[in-house]
Amino acid sequence: MPLPGVGSPLKIPLRRRMARAAVAIIYRDRASANDESQRELLFMERAHRAGDPWSGDMSFPGGRMHGDDSTARAAAERETFEETGLDLARHGSFEQRLSDRLTRQHHRWRPMVITPYVYAWHGHDDVALNHEVQSLVWIPLAHLAAPEQQSVMYWRSPLGRLRLPCCRYQGHCIWGLSYSMLREYLKKNGHQSGVGGSRKAGRLSAIEKP
Repeated sequence: MPLPGVGSPLKIPLRRRMARAAVAIIYRDRASANDESQRELLFMERAHRAGDPWSGDMSFPGGRMHGDDSTARAAAERETFEETGLDLARHGSFEQRLSDRLTRQHHRWRPMVITPYVYAWHGHDDVALNHEVQSLVWIPLAHLAAPEQQSVMYWRSPLGRLRLPCCRYQGHCIWGLSYSMLREYLKKNGHQSGVGGSRKAGRLSAIEKP
């Protein structure tokens, strides 16, 4: 549960006049090897597709809000079901909204607002992935919060080569908006970690994103 007094989420003014998208940050509690409860967050590995700048990236399930979505939160639930088969309306419980993120639409330079919603998952482990998803990965929260797992990556952009913070897990790299949302979730739930790892870790594990 979020800590009291950690602040309200940022809501971008005029967001209802912009393109909207929403994602679901889903967690579950599982017994570990020593029978203690271990919290895990769900990440989605995007399908590997030529020409897709986000091919193979790690993200939270979600997507664009459609005209028949009553709210952005409804869009997060619909998109999650379409991409993963996880029915948050039946087997999840909504807990909190995180801050809006301002980004651009994928194929044009127009603003888009993304809103993350946090859910606890109480259902089964069966999934039904659509063509947009390569795999689903449950990552222990302790790993995501550990300072030694924070690193850096380099991304080639129209503005030049950018050095960006990230978190690594078994060959996966969580970065960009997903990393920003993860950091906010950790902070609101009482976990503090370093950003971007140590300089030594950055030299050893930095990767290049085309």
